[in-house]
Amino acid sequence: MAFEPVEFISKLAALIPPPRAHLTRFHGIFAPNANLRAQLTPAHRGKGCNAASEATNPDDRTPDEKRRAMTWAQRLKRVFGIDMETCVHCGSQVKIVASVEEPQAIRAILDHFEKHGALEQAHCRPRPRGPPAAAV
Repeated sequence: MAFEPVEFISKLAALIPPPRAHLTRFHGIFAPNANLRAQLTPAHRGKGCNAASEATNPDDRTPDEKRRAMTWAQRLKRVFGIDMETCVHCGSQVKIVASVEEPQAIRAILDHFEKHGALEQAHCRPRPRGPPAAAV
């Protein structure tokens, strides 16, 4: 096939998706307006009946049920494989208290840790150990 330069550019430009457009389209039961989607998705969102309460209208759900989704820590683990809920040093469960997002605050906290040598110290208490074994 031979194209004129302008015709080739126009055909090539037609293949580029518009900005901020979703590139993944869902069909069938995964489509946003599918009747059975609420029974299939973990957050129970969709047009169909709610799995928690057998109401046929999705507006009958409580605000907590409408908002239920993955936390940002769960999303980081799912997408990037970063486990924010488990301590990297001892493997125990970590409770996330806050998320610091301001660059100046992050720099101040890290400078404080570097100044006082807190980065070299253990980040959590050692695991308790059992009683010593009796010598036989």
